[in-house]
Amino acid sequence: MTGLVTAFGSGAMTNSLDDIANDAQVYFIIGSNTTENHPVLGMRIRQAVKQRGAKLIVCDPRSIPITEFATLHIRQKPGTDIALLNGIMHVLIAEGLYDKKFVEERTEGLEELKAKVMEYPPERASEICSITPEEIIEAAHLLAKNRPGALLYAMGITQHTTGHQNVLSCANLQMLLGNMGVPGGGVNPLRGQVNVQGACDMGALVNVYPGYQKVAGPAMREKFEKAWGVPLSDKVGITLVEMLNKAEKGEIKAMYIMGENPMVSDPDVNHVEKCLKSLDFLVLQDIFLTETAALADVVLPGPSFAEKDGTFTNTERRIQFVRQAIDPPGEARQDWWISGEIARRMGYDGLAYNSPREIMDEINCLTPIYGGITWDRIGTQGLQWPCSNAEHQGTPILHVGRFSRGLGHFSAVDWLPPTEEPDEQYPFIFTTGRVLYHFHTGSMSRRSEGLDAIYPEAMVELNPEDASRLGIADGQMVKVSSRRGEVTARAEVSGKVEPGVVFMAWHFAEAAANKLTIAALDPTAKIPEYKVCAVKVEAAA
Repeated sequence: MTGLVTAFGSGAMTNSLDDIANDAQVYFIIGSNTTENHPVLGMRIRQAVKQRGAKLIVCDPRSIPITEFATLHIRQKPGTDIALLNGIMHVLIAEGLYDKKFVEERTEGLEELKAKVMEYPPERASEICSITPEEIIEAAHLLAKNRPGALLYAMGITQHTTGHQNVLSCANLQMLLGNMGVPGGGVNPLRGQVNVQGACDMGALVNVYPGYQKVAGPAMREKFEKAWGVPLSDKVGITLVEMLNKAEKGEIKAMYIMGENPMVSDPDVNHVEKCLKSLDFLVLQDIFLTETAALADVVLPGPSFAEKDGTFTNTERRIQFVRQAIDPPGEARQDWWISGEIARRMGYDGLAYNSPREIMDEINCLTPIYGGITWDRIGTQGLQWPCSNAEHQGTPILHVGRFSRGLGHFSAVDWLPPTEEPDEQYPFIFTTGRVLYHFHTGSMSRRSEGLDAIYPEAMVELNPEDASRLGIADGQMVKVSSRRGEVTARAEVSGKVEPGVVFMAWHFAEAAANKLTIAALDPTAKIPEYKVCAVKVEAAA
């Protein structure tokens, strides 16, 4: 693990939104449709480019809105990010363009990295990525000449069977350039859902307690056993896809799903449905009756963001208040009350809180990175973790002066192809993403008449060359099939995608893109490979 992929987890931005927007001289965006998925930050990047002349490199197989502002748009083939990053680092090292002082003083493992990236000259990397060597060289020169530079990524980097290695490659690049621990730099993963950072901070991961304290560590286990008054396992848990597979085999009998809609959001939805139907008992806690709710034995109504008090932690590690504006409707109850009441009825009183303030008190006592974050200190601007004590003002930038492990470690990472590649039967690369007008599975945004009027249905993006060869016209209904399922949706014929690539947004249950995606997992992070699989396209009957 590199010093950059911190002891606090790989999902937190190292820098703050303000210093990225104001101080970065170059932006390197890879695997992020920033203006559509993170429009506030996307707007600030556009302003930086237009108003102060910051450079912008966008690495994305699609022509997305932010590429209109790009100094360089690299359209690498889906699933080739490591080859691209290794190619760029090859140029930086071969031409002596990297930050030698930073590398010498603050990192280790350069020789191993150098040996690996020397296997990826621009000619080889470009062949893997289906781009030109000149694009790789230009990217390296832009990054070397414009510092500090901020690297931003999202699920286009992580949702691969090599997602963990993709993140390590991003860390390698930024350490090589000396872009760590400085304003306008950093490796900055942009989170995909509301408070997903806060959920991870609070231990909603299989291998850690709150604050990324490891489940397998005896001292941590003893600490939480004492605080919670129950014996705890030292075994790392299993992730969602693994849970579903066990449900299908009868090894898991019941599930409790909170605020998630796996019947639209999970890969290989037909298999998801089979697994959920294999359960003896399914509970869903949500604000709407979703596609997953249709399979549930019990639905518990929770509150929306506007109907609760508490805190969210955003993508820059900032803890901020959520204030209740209206009462929850009908029988809806606070999420924390529901959990506590179920626990009480099962014989455990340890979740018998009376308010969100009491919950924050417990977090403050048990979670060192939140050790200085109290209900009374959060205020209107919030605080960024780590914030260790009552005098600490929070940490806008991680790794200033040193990495959490001491020296940042370069990881020699090899490119590996996706699990499933195009063949004669399924000749297209299929990739998924989002659009500006909808959020996640559409359970909220598609209930907005205005948003649904702007973008009412799923679209299948096809390159004009492919459409012409298949005899498909813009606006025509098409069937897209993979080895796992098929969907029918309307074709959008444009240059947004390269020949051989098909794109769909996954917000639409009636044409669920995730009926097509593959549930192959990154062996380390256990994230599914949503971003690459093989499909065929034909005119719908």
